[in-house]
Amino acid sequence: MPAESIAAKVPSLPESPGVYLWKDADGVVLYVGKAKRLRSRVRSYLNGEHLESPKTRLLMHNAVDVETIVVPTEAHALVLEATLIKEYHPRFNIALRDDKSYPYIKVTVHEPFPRVYVTRRLESDGARYFGPYTDVGAMRRALNVVKRIFTVRSCNYDMPKTMPERACLDYHIGRCKAPCILMQTQEEYCAMIDEVVLFLEGRTDEVVRRVSERMAEAAEGLDFERAAELRDVLHKLEHMEEPTVVLQVEGGDRDVIGYARDGSDAVVAILRVRDGKLLAREHHFLDHVDEEPDATVLYAYLARTYLTLDERVAELLVPFDFDDRELFADSMAPTRVHVPQRGPRREIIELAQQNARHLLEEARMANEETTDRAGDPVYELQRELSLQRVPRAIACFDISHAQGTDTVASCVWFQNGRPYRAEYRKFKIKTVEGIDDFASMNEVVSRFIARRVEERKALPDLVVIDGGKGQLNAARAALDAQGIALPIISLAKREEEIFVPGRTDSVRLSRRSPALRLLQQVRDEAHRFAVTFQRQRRTARTVTSELLSIPGIGPSKRGALIRAFGSVQGVRTAGAEAIAQLPGFSLASAQRILASLDKSDPTKDSLATPSPAITPTEQAVSDIATSQ
Repeated sequence: MPAESIAAKVPSLPESPGVYLWKDADGVVLYVGKAKRLRSRVRSYLNGEHLESPKTRLLMHNAVDVETIVVPTEAHALVLEATLIKEYHPRFNIALRDDKSYPYIKVTVHEPFPRVYVTRRLESDGARYFGPYTDVGAMRRALNVVKRIFTVRSCNYDMPKTMPERACLDYHIGRCKAPCILMQTQEEYCAMIDEVVLFLEGRTDEVVRRVSERMAEAAEGLDFERAAELRDVLHKLEHMEEPTVVLQVEGGDRDVIGYARDGSDAVVAILRVRDGKLLAREHHFLDHVDEEPDATVLYAYLARTYLTLDERVAELLVPFDFDDRELFADSMAPTRVHVPQRGPRREIIELAQQNARHLLEEARMANEETTDRAGDPVYELQRELSLQRVPRAIACFDISHAQGTDTVASCVWFQNGRPYRAEYRKFKIKTVEGIDDFASMNEVVSRFIARRVEERKALPDLVVIDGGKGQLNAARAALDAQGIALPIISLAKREEEIFVPGRTDSVRLSRRSPALRLLQQVRDEAHRFAVTFQRQRRTARTVTSELLSIPGIGPSKRGALIRAFGSVQGVRTAGAEAIAQLPGFSLASAQRILASLDKSDPTKDSLATPSPAITPTEQAVSDIATSQ
């Protein structure tokens, strides 16, 4: 269906909550989205409101039809969207990488005699699922603990419909109490399964309390054999609890979300806190996040994966706000969804963020075969500047001149927060006369970018300009002229203000911010490099002009003098004998050089006694001595 036909279809769409599916010519679902008002949302695509993103433009280029499904409320649309995305795997939706491959521990609580086993299929069958476990070893250890402490059946009989004639080996070695031959009642077995569920939820204290109560009841009823069994279970639980605790934090049951992103790759890390104890970490990688805002990426994970989990904690902490948070919070009830800004909750958010960053770095190093890891200040700079890509490569430019002369520029390169001197560059300004920092900056950035494009070298992830808005605009114009889109900022020295194109107000970071310190280090290094080059240029020009005035001293002899003595002042203080020892110099020529330099030295007293003239006879003797 062409675009005109889609536009004709829009007026008939309902202004109701629901889900819309964009399809291609073959009927393949390209994208699934939810809407509070379907007609308005679909019309917004045709009006170009969403076409700023290259991915959305490609979607609308391929889409030839749209299908809608009406639901009672927006909350229903949220759940249906997640279900349809898992069903169709649309290419234009943000995708969870390998979301079907992570294992779960499944407890079939919907069965009369539940089983506990590992599965990789997540179904809506009434069972309880724990996971997904990204660390398979941790999942196996948890399952082994369950089997050692609790006598869960390992058989696959459909009890009580199908029952064996005799108990299996597990009964004889104490691994099962044989509910299959009625050696254990269904009530007792299900009570034990409740404790298994509590244990897998991380509520070991609650399991210990229940087992202790049952042990006391058995002892009071003189059922000492049962009391002894419960005592052994309690002993194992008390010894298994401590190793599972990773960290003690404030509060009760909560899940803490961390998020990190680098261009088209993103990762969500989840810290599981139960009874104030950090017990585990899970994570999910996400694909197809190009050009998508971070809030959209985070919401995609929460709405499609976290929302479908059976377990509900008291509190969910997320690192930043996102669209439809109130709707998501309503769907998560009774879980409270918070975006902490300070205090202990913010500290554990930062811990989750750090975990997410390390996961992203590990994945990058595994794929690119590198051992160079970006530090936390680099990620903080990404967050403070709202960059989609981690600024691993930062190029900083600075202009330096001496009262309008000897104008030069520098470019320093920082890789993963550290100087990378192999990529440092110096520039002599060629097209600008006098003092014009803006034009000089435009020239330097243009030359730098053009050279790297020509040589097919990587461009920086972030361009930093030493200066204010004027220098920033000049550098940005240079990028625009070459059709290069790069994140670019400037850092002004006086107030340490960060100027970003498109923002009226400057960005001000805390003086203790690691991101600001990194920017200052980059800016100061560019300034040092530029000033050093400018001084070298000025010294070389001064030295050359003074030596040019000496008769008989050509380029080779000037070079020999500078190499030997470093500067004009070094030549002055060296003395005639030291100069005469250089190849091609005689004592007489050395004396002529010193005499000429003395005349050009303004610090010399004009009434000072001149050096005695050399007679022709003395010159001849000196030349004969030199030739020998």
